[in-house]
Amino acid sequence: MRVGFRLQVRPELLDEYRRVHSPVRREMLETIAASGRRNYTLFLDESDGTLFGYYEVDDDDAAQSYLADSPVAARWEAEMGRFFVTLDGRADQAARRLTDVFNLADQLEATAP
Repeated sequence: MRVGFRLQVRPELLDEYRRVHSPVRREMLETIAASGRRNYTLFLDESDGTLFGYYEVDDDDAAQSYLADSPVAARWEAEMGRFFVTLDGRADQAARRLTDVFNLADQLEATAP
């Protein structure tokens, strides 16, 4: 399963947001991997703070639950909350999910002769 999501980083905190992600603490990286998320990537639009995230996962509900129960993720998300505009809850739980409308590999497979 591919998951895309969007968040809004406060413009005045863009530099600091980049700093705390370069690199992310090892224990948090290991927690994300242990949740089952892979190919996790964040893209930041420097002009307005729009953050687009992407990851792949076999069972997103299980991954979400794992992260929700993780003390490591809870500490990280508590620290990250101040970076986001109008966020109701933890970023890993409250990010706006995006609809998957196009994937090249899927469409090539679906239209193969």
